[in-house]
Amino acid sequence: MSALNINGREYTVDVDPGTPILWTLRDTLGMTGTKFGCGAALCGACTVHLDGQAIRSCVTPIAAAEGKKITTIEAATDGGDPEGTAVYEAWVKHDVAQCGYCQSGQIMSATAFLKAQPKGKQPTAAEIDSAMAGNICRCGTYARIRAAVADAAKTLA
Repeated sequence: MSALNINGREYTVDVDPGTPILWTLRDTLGMTGTKFGCGAALCGACTVHLDGQAIRSCVTPIAAAEGKKITTIEAATDGGDPEGTAVYEAWVKHDVAQCGYCQSGQIMSATAFLKAQPKGKQPTAAEIDSAMAGNICRCGTYARIRAAVADAAKTLA
């Protein structure tokens, strides 16, 4: 049994401690906003926050999350998180999503990046590209992603 804090709620799950966070979220708890992409931490589709840090949930065991806070796309964009709200609104404004499959991971990476920025600092294009480099978009919307992250940073400034 593992006790978890996910999106501010407490859960107790009966899974093997080595089970990846992704499968606990999706299969055990029915939280399907976090996507499975590659299963090897290479594409970023499964990105969630663990104590505010963007991690790849497909390779992070549930045992690593005990006593920590997991935040998924469901909570990051529900209006209660300023960075998540700014990123989500910029995503819509810049029409980032095409097929949409990578978007939850992209948004989670962008949100963690902006939370780590000093208040009022506008990141450069190179800093945004570096922060988002671990997230693959098969549709190639990288220019729109960069524009949306920059726009969200301006909103937060």
